[in-house]
Amino acid sequence: ASGAPGIKMPDSQPPEPMEEDESFFSNLDLFLFSLIAGLLIYWLIFRKKAEPIPEFKKLETPAPTSRDTSFVDKMKKTGRNIVVFYGSQTGTAEEFSNRLAKDAHRYGMKGMAADPEEYDMSELSRMSEIENSLAIFCMATYGEGDPTDNAQDFYDWLQEADADLSGLQYTVFALGNKTYEHYNATGKYVDKRLAELGAQRIFDLGMGDDDGNLEEDFVSWREQFWPAVCEHFGVEATGEESSIRQYELQVYTDVNMNKIYTGELGRLKSFENQKPPFDSKNPFLAPVTVNRKLNKGGERHLMHLELDITGSKIRYESGDHVAVFPINDTAIVDKIGEILNVDLDTVFSLNNLDEESNKKHPFPCPTTYRTALTHYLDITNSPRTNVLYELAQYATDPKDQENMRKMASSSPEGKALYQSWVLDSCRNILAILEDLPSLRPPIDHLCELLPRLQARYYSISSSSKVHPNSIHICAVVVEYNTSTGRINKGVATNWLKNKVPTDNGHKATVPMFIRKSQFRLPFKSTNPVIMIGPGTGIAPFMGFIQERGWLKEQGKEVGETLLYYGCRHKNEDYLYQEELEEFEKAGVLTTLSVAFSRDQEHKVYVQHLLKNSKEALWKLVHTENAHIYICGDARNMARDVQNAFYEITEELGEMNRTQAVDYIKKLMTKGRYSQDVWS
Repeated sequence: ASGAPGIKMPDSQPPEPMEEDESFFSNLDLFLFSLIAGLLIYWLIFRKKAEPIPEFKKLETPAPTSRDTSFVDKMKKTGRNIVVFYGSQTGTAEEFSNRLAKDAHRYGMKGMAADPEEYDMSELSRMSEIENSLAIFCMATYGEGDPTDNAQDFYDWLQEADADLSGLQYTVFALGNKTYEHYNATGKYVDKRLAELGAQRIFDLGMGDDDGNLEEDFVSWREQFWPAVCEHFGVEATGEESSIRQYELQVYTDVNMNKIYTGELGRLKSFENQKPPFDSKNPFLAPVTVNRKLNKGGERHLMHLELDITGSKIRYESGDHVAVFPINDTAIVDKIGEILNVDLDTVFSLNNLDEESNKKHPFPCPTTYRTALTHYLDITNSPRTNVLYELAQYATDPKDQENMRKMASSSPEGKALYQSWVLDSCRNILAILEDLPSLRPPIDHLCELLPRLQARYYSISSSSKVHPNSIHICAVVVEYNTSTGRINKGVATNWLKNKVPTDNGHKATVPMFIRKSQFRLPFKSTNPVIMIGPGTGIAPFMGFIQERGWLKEQGKEVGETLLYYGCRHKNEDYLYQEELEEFEKAGVLTTLSVAFSRDQEHKVYVQHLLKNSKEALWKLVHTENAHIYICGDARNMARDVQNAFYEITEELGEMNRTQAVDYIKKLMTKGRYSQDVWS
């Protein structure tokens, strides 16, 4: 910078005086020239030295990255021949992958579970470099037939790739839910596409249905899969059925408390020192500003919460989902500690015995048993059969041991016992420990086996155009009695229910992040919108209606806005009644149709309301480019609503059933029939 004025100075001197006093100015010229030259040389040298640094860095970085992303090199280095990739949204596919990788040991092979997001998947073409190699894919389908977030890049690569995978041997296990339109779409696509690229399928596609019994589907498939692998590779089971620990316990007696995880999901102290961007590894602690009961009566508790996102840089659109990370009930945590006779405040780590693994710990470590059971582990869902199998060795009563192993087997009586004693009875790990007094496993092994506590997703019930700094949630508190006389409570909804804003300066906060969705209002505000959402299915439509109202206020032309809502009783659980009637009065809602299912002798549901206004609906859909949105229960409501649309299309479109189904399917493809449903 100092060189700049120096360069300018000689040019700015007037030329005349230079000729008048030549010797003085020539000395000055000489001095200035030397100064400038010196500065220029210094500046150039300084610049030359500085420049190579970023280039040097740029040249250096790709090398380790490419090495890290090579799963083939990693397999060679660690003597593995089986890789199990998982596309997982809630952790189940990852859990199944870990079980399959562990299984390989029983057959004298070595396996590793792998996240496709962390590796270069084009390396599948190199699998033939490893003798007797096999790639297994556990692929969950999410949303409207979409791949999970961590499998999106792999899915995109498969669609575009023209790779030669003729050296790849593979099999796929798909995870999905039959109540959804695109059942197991991702697993089916991966299975089909790998074959198209020349890969050899060595065992049939497995289909897991979470609406039925996903665990049983997986166990049955796995029991047939491994004998087929043995036959294919000419190997035999080693007969090693013993439990194989994946992590080793390290207990700390003297540890700096600032180095201990207390519930953070990624970076240590991330809850104390919040830094954007916020996501699933780095959630934002949003203060709860409103928590009110929505229903006027009845036994249930329906609630409306508002989360403050001021200053977080979080952006959302109507139709997106908010994910919250709940914590377990401290009473259950304390009871587990009491039964297992452990000090829950012991600081420990579980360290992966496989030093090459990318996953060093099953959850953030070091931490305490109390934190692990409260923040990191799922202690309220019924444990899967592999957990029972691994824990069986600790039961001192041979009968308990036998039953636990039986439930983990694929025998019909074993499956029936697991179904009745664990699933139908809704026994969680605490109930199992209470009902099997001889079972007292070491707490560290229990922590290793239990799945991670997952984020819960809710459809956002506000519009960012109207509430840019606030996210609204509408939810029903889950609580039910089990056949064993226990009361089971939903983890997230009961935790949210207690998040009450206080005036004492202590803010009730919720760790959260946003998940983008395809559930979007039409690009053109003039398109009519038909919304069908009974119960808490109204959530995203509150956001949609707010946004249509805002567009109207901006002077935009807004098409017809119709809402078909349903609840049990008008005087009990008509959610947002005042707001909806206000919107109707203001002309934002052109039609508000409500079905009160139990206010008369015969049940009335939203699908009945649709049929009652079939002519108007058909006109909007067929001639005015209306968009249809459905939110709520997938098992019954969404299916019944879809059938109602088939019937309307058949009758008023003068089509047969096949043509009507095809017509609605085309609307789905065009993004004019969208569903945000859960089972």
